[in-house]
Amino acid sequence: MKKDQDYTKLSGAAKIKTNTLEIGADTIELYGKDFRFIKAQGQVHGVQDEDGLVFSCETMEYDRQEKIALFSGAVVLEDQENEVVAKAQRIEYREVDALALMQINVELTKKDSISTCAFALYHKEEKLLEMTGNPQVIQGDDTFRAQEIIFNLDTEEITMDGRVQGTVTEDGETES
Repeated sequence: MKKDQDYTKLSGAAKIKTNTLEIGADTIELYGKDFRFIKAQGQVHGVQDEDGLVFSCETMEYDRQEKIALFSGAVVLEDQENEVVAKAQRIEYREVDALALMQINVELTKKDSISTCAFALYHKEEKLLEMTGNPQVIQGDDTFRAQEIIFNLDTEEITMDGRVQGTVTEDGETES
């Protein structure tokens, strides 16, 4: 840390705590006016207390003013309040809106439901998942596919649009 320069680098099992976040990583950089930005790299893990989120990834960038976190590389984001686990290669979480934008190899699990797609929006407060890019929802032995799927994680209601397909199993028999 240098005088009149808002830059600090922590390395070797680095840890920091802000008002809402606890972050651990191999290296953590704090920079910008009043250390507005945080960049963590290497075995990143942490907790966002306000929204009940636990995360791990390879790289994390956080804007303390805008309250936007960008996670990348084998991201696992667990919403403990709603019992939802999201995995993707890239997740942007906007604290103000409680909204997660997930991209590339998205997988979201809640109880016995597994949802997969290329792109998803997770509305935490509404417990709603909007999926595109070959979306699929698997509930037990039932499978649903469409161009766009909206999945209410609270009621387990599924709304599908465009080239809808599904396999529903009832009493050991399969129907398409």
